[in-house]
Amino acid sequence: MNILILGGGGREHSIAWAALQNPKCDRLIVAPGNAGIAEIADCATLDILDGGAVAGFCEAEAIDFVIIGPEAPLAAGVADRLREAGLLVFGPGAEAARLEASKSFTKMICDAAGAPTAAYGHFTDHAAARDYVQAQGAPIVVKADGLAAGKGVIVAETEDQALAALDDMFGGEFGAAGAEVVIEEFMTGEEASFFVLCDGETALPIGTAQDHKRVGEGDTGPNTGGMGAYSPAPVMTEAVTQKALDQIVRPVLAEMVRRGTPYQGVLFVGLMIEDGQPRLVEFNVRFGDPECQVLMMRLGGQALDLMQAAAEGRLDEARVNWAEDHALTVVMAANGYPGDYDKGSVINGVEDAPEDSFHQVFHAGTARKDGRFVASGGRVLALTARGATLQEAADRAYGLVDRIDWPQGFCRRDIGWRALG
Repeated sequence: MNILILGGGGREHSIAWAALQNPKCDRLIVAPGNAGIAEIADCATLDILDGGAVAGFCEAEAIDFVIIGPEAPLAAGVADRLREAGLLVFGPGAEAARLEASKSFTKMICDAAGAPTAAYGHFTDHAAARDYVQAQGAPIVVKADGLAAGKGVIVAETEDQALAALDDMFGGEFGAAGAEVVIEEFMTGEEASFFVLCDGETALPIGTAQDHKRVGEGDTGPNTGGMGAYSPAPVMTEAVTQKALDQIVRPVLAEMVRRGTPYQGVLFVGLMIEDGQPRLVEFNVRFGDPECQVLMMRLGGQALDLMQAAAEGRLDEARVNWAEDHALTVVMAANGYPGDYDKGSVINGVEDAPEDSFHQVFHAGTARKDGRFVASGGRVLALTARGATLQEAADRAYGLVDRIDWPQGFCRRDIGWRALG
């Protein structure tokens, strides 16, 4: 099978690694990829938001299966264009991808499906949104309705912070994504990520994880794209998982079918759990990053079989073979991230790190210059390990971190602290 993966981050590196563990993978191309991905697969220069260009590339390269990593091509309808060309695709079409691309659409679907989530208001008028914040008080959550590269959610602890967030959004800081705003009740509890494969009808849970969004230890400081993650998430007990399936996932999927836009791909279900009751925080229509790294580390080669089954509508016959193990990933980021950071610093020690079924260095923002790895993004490496216990996985992951010689980078030293404490 010739496979094309669209994307170029740590998520796509881990998917590529897992696909290569499966003997049915004959040739693997990643577009655009990164310096780490180029060590294990062919990388191609391709506009992944241009469905026609991707379809033409697939025909020229005899691609059998396309796995779409990021949300932007999904929201742009690339999966629809590829399916029109007769290609097998993992990822939802543009209409179904609105579950991530529009916060207000998700709320509307949850209302119709009776799925528990935060109380909210949806606004296109700045003054009305300000009035709502002042009536509700703080803490409160302000969200740009559209895709904002993970930066369009402000957890405001005071009314002034919420009002400033509205000023930024309606003032154009997030472009078209902020032209509409969803303002939500602040939910308390413990967050977890629940991942479910869908083929339009069947929902197959494939794992749970918790990530660390804040840049600082103890989950302090500004939000980031994610500074580390671990799987499984202890808070996602069998009972909580079943409630999430019965009360949120299956009713929402049924509502999508009822609307004529069945959902196919991976559904990332962000949950807030309090007193054993899950409520929806958000949906994403792709694997999380860095949650994908720990999931792929635990799934290995079967991940490709499961994604293919979802794309072909065969999830009712698929099974997930879980080992009783744990995985943990630590993100190394460039100094200054998530604010301004420098690019181009040399990263040493990557080649000396062990890479096997228990240890992997996944690249997120790297390039090659003069034969050496250099930083090309904010989040740069995801040092990932498996173990029989979470502590063993953490020890191995931080063992990888300690092999990296990169003075211009940093990481958190407390990934997994909730479960390990």
